[in-house]
Amino acid sequence: MAIEKDVTNIKKSKEIKIRGETIKKVTITFVIILLLWNSFFVVGAGNKGVVFNTFIGIKDKTYDEGIHFKIPFFEKQYKFEVRTRIYNAHASAASKDLQIVSTEVALNYHINKDRVNDLFKNIGPEYEERIISPSIQEVVKAVTAKSIAEELITKREVVKEQIKTALRERLNNYYIVLDDLSITNFDFSREFNLAIEQKVTAEQNALKEQNNLKVVEFQAKQKIEQAKGEAEAIRIINEELLKSPKYVDYLTIQKWDGKMPLALGSGSLLSITGSGQK
Repeated sequence: MAIEKDVTNIKKSKEIKIRGETIKKVTITFVIILLLWNSFFVVGAGNKGVVFNTFIGIKDKTYDEGIHFKIPFFEKQYKFEVRTRIYNAHASAASKDLQIVSTEVALNYHINKDRVNDLFKNIGPEYEERIISPSIQEVVKAVTAKSIAEELITKREVVKEQIKTALRERLNNYYIVLDDLSITNFDFSREFNLAIEQKVTAEQNALKEQNNLKVVEFQAKQKIEQAKGEAEAIRIINEELLKSPKYVDYLTIQKWDGKMPLALGSGSLLSITGSGQK
């Protein structure tokens, strides 16, 4: 019985030893896989990578597209998209004539790919909320305040260029490149919109009346020219008739009312021959 007990104990010891070695191997394999998994990172297309080291902070190096090595557990990677992005914003401001103007802008921009590590170090991943949004608010307010509300409509392109120039200069200080800017909408108060509508209607009515006046003036000039032409024709006829010995006959004919005279004499306008009784 003692021998059987010893054999059983030996078997149990071997099983425990084998189980322990298996657990040890699995643990080592897991640690190796974990180390390998945390030793590499991938930067996708259109992105730039930066690495934060626990001891030295943000590394000066930036990482292009592809697979890269890092120290596991002590370094962490961050990726930034450097392709052109679109940022839409709304800004309210007062014009020079104290009209409240709501402006909608669409911003096309990209990060300076050579300064991604500086952007992360000095600003962080939330650069849209920290830099772009407040910059748009400030620039739009400053430019809007220089013009009266009506000029924001009539000089829209000029206002857009002013906003774009000021915003480009401001964002460039934060490693952000402005590609283009569009003003998608200007909105004013209901009272101002009504006033603009009334003004446009009045201008259209005035233009219509002006056109009508030009038509009347043209017609009057035509009549004047026609009268001048008739007067000139009469003058020429008179001049030619004065040169003719039959001018007196012409005047008589002009004055004749078409009725035959009651008595006909030798000096009458018409003489009747070959009629009456002898």
